[in-house]
Amino acid sequence: MVSIAALQPSANPAGLHIDIDDVSHRFEFDGTPLPVLEHVRLTVKPGEFVAILGPSGCGKSTLLRLVAGLEQPSQGRIRGDADTIMRPDPSRVVVFQDPTLFPWRTVRDNVALGLEAQGLLKSQSSRIDDALALVGLTAFAKAYPHQLSGGMAQRVALARALVNRPGLLILDEPLGKLDSLTRLSMQSEIVSLWQRDGFSVLMVTHDVEEALFMANRIIVMSDRPARVKAEIVVDRPYPRHRGDPHLAELRREVLGLLGLDATW
Repeated sequence: MVSIAALQPSANPAGLHIDIDDVSHRFEFDGTPLPVLEHVRLTVKPGEFVAILGPSGCGKSTLLRLVAGLEQPSQGRIRGDADTIMRPDPSRVVVFQDPTLFPWRTVRDNVALGLEAQGLLKSQSSRIDDALALVGLTAFAKAYPHQLSGGMAQRVALARALVNRPGLLILDEPLGKLDSLTRLSMQSEIVSLWQRDGFSVLMVTHDVEEALFMANRIIVMSDRPARVKAEIVVDRPYPRHRGDPHLAELRREVLGLLGLDATW
């Protein structure tokens, strides 16, 4: 793995510029509209790492699905580099909490899925090896998912996303099912990959410390229907230290916005 101590955010970011412009969204529930998002405005600059925090069920994951192009907003517009997002695209790749690997395919074949779908497997097969090397799994290319630990399986999911060379990496609680030590390690590894390649990141997490350790900026959402309640800039250099007093102050501020400051 690339050491985060040697890296800072890319000076020439390759990431997408994302504009979420006055987006509202609702679902039909028993024939009644259920508002989920309300007048959300948010920009992710090229190469920026933005984390989204908010109450459970407030609509954070729904917002990620809209940015990924898996659904269309009920109102408003989402643009990637000025183009309206209408459908999924390899430039915007989602990594979910569950790695969702195909158990009958090897690690290498799971990573190859994106290139297969685009008809690029023969001409761009070296990208698979590059992605496996990035996440430290070259030696496990022929392994099957049942032979992997939880952290290794999530690295495969990351490699499957990175093989597409995305402009935006969309992370929906990608570390939520990992044990605490593996989770800390994976946080550092994701930051390292982001710093190395300069893509943009939009991540949903319920872990305040995770957001503070990884992101340039934190967006705090309100209860459903979710609005942007606050934006907090995490103005600390990388690598960050979890005992940093300034991060502790920001944690208290974020917890206060989430209504949890009385417990800390």
